[in-house]
Amino acid sequence: MIWKNGFPPFEIDLVYLWVDGSDPAWLTKKQQVTGIVSDRSETNNKGRYINNDELRYSLRSVERCVPWVRKIFIVTDNQSPEWLDRDHPKIRVVDHREIMPAEALPCFNSSVIEYFLYRIPDLADRFLFANDDMFFNRALSPDYFFTEQGVPYVRLKKKFLGKWHYRLKRLVRKKLGQYITKVLEGASFVEQKFGVFYAGIPHHNVDAYVTADYRDAVEQVFKEQVNASLQSHVRQYGDLHRSAFSYYALATGKAKLKYVGRKESLRLNIHRGKFMKRLRRYNPALFCLNDSQRVSDADRAMIKPFLEELFPEKSSFEK
Repeated sequence: MIWKNGFPPFEIDLVYLWVDGSDPAWLTKKQQVTGIVSDRSETNNKGRYINNDELRYSLRSVERCVPWVRKIFIVTDNQSPEWLDRDHPKIRVVDHREIMPAEALPCFNSSVIEYFLYRIPDLADRFLFANDDMFFNRALSPDYFFTEQGVPYVRLKKKFLGKWHYRLKRLVRKKLGQYITKVLEGASFVEQKFGVFYAGIPHHNVDAYVTADYRDAVEQVFKEQVNASLQSHVRQYGDLHRSAFSYYALATGKAKLKYVGRKESLRLNIHRGKFMKRLRRYNPALFCLNDSQRVSDADRAMIKPFLEELFPEKSSFEK
């Protein structure tokens, strides 16, 4: 397969999850399910749902760095950013009800929402997935995400001691965090089924997928695990994490592995501040701003000035 002028003979879409955690209607719905609006837990902290206006700037990074993306799908729960130009030919807002089974609704669990991305109407055969707090930092061509044959690259962060890294942590901490536990459970399932264990963990940035392989992972390979998580309306231990789909693709030769460091994929933890200093130090291709239970509102106040300095020009996706 030869790419003409550096562009592939297949189309690539971009999918986001987005939520406005300050919307009164959404908050009422969530409180009816969870009994509380938010707390300081890993499961239900404010940072899981708060809207820091990251999507506006992430879309600016798309227009600057990956303008070749065909369509952009924004998956939401009956919401839409007020500044978004929904008439833009590249933009489509997708409601949870369009793609998710009724028994999973209402859903405040991103892991469960992600299972059904492949159901998005008119989704291209290949797509990129991003949370709204993920950004493109440099001009990137499609071959950054896919081989000439259309095989996606899976980017992982290598752990020095491999699978023993987290086994040793368990001895010290007794219980690992929810996110990494779910990742390791998916990796272990792939090892049991396909005989390969991937000790690298997700780079926590923009990922690439083949839609048909994603569908097969949900409907066939991990069907039992997916069905078991449908009633998890908020995050909890035991839910299958999307990274299992990538481990499966690697184990079956449907993806190519790339181990990455901070110079390629950087995670900026908001509670640590110094965003620009760290970004300039590593100058990665991709970066994310990770909100969590450790983040205060004072920390979050630094986000918009930082993003405005990086991406000051209004995109065509804004009204």
